[in-house]
Amino acid sequence: MNATATEAAAPAAEFATLNEDAAASREVNLDVILDVPVTLSMEVGRTRIPIRNLLQLNQGSVVELERAAGEALDVFVNGTLIAHGEVVVVNEKFGIRLTDVISPAERIRKLK
Repeated sequence: MNATATEAAAPAAEFATLNEDAAASREVNLDVILDVPVTLSMEVGRTRIPIRNLLQLNQGSVVELERAAGEALDVFVNGTLIAHGEVVVVNEKFGIRLTDVISPAERIRKLK
């Protein structure tokens, strides 16, 4: 359906003026998201290999990673880097001690 000059014009949209002071002083209620599950993962390192070499991997194969031994691991939440840390053992299970947490401002900057 094509619009013609004889059709009635839609009324202009009206928006309330944003008040930065009011928005900044308003408390954010995080309770609504506190139970949302997220995926937390740690990355030891990465490497790129040809499919030929990938197909030759078997039990006992060693794959060299780009990260040096002793270098901090990357900690991701839903695929976004949030921190670096080191491996620890807690109650006979692996854990990670955070050594550097990426600031929220830096995380947002990386998203852009």
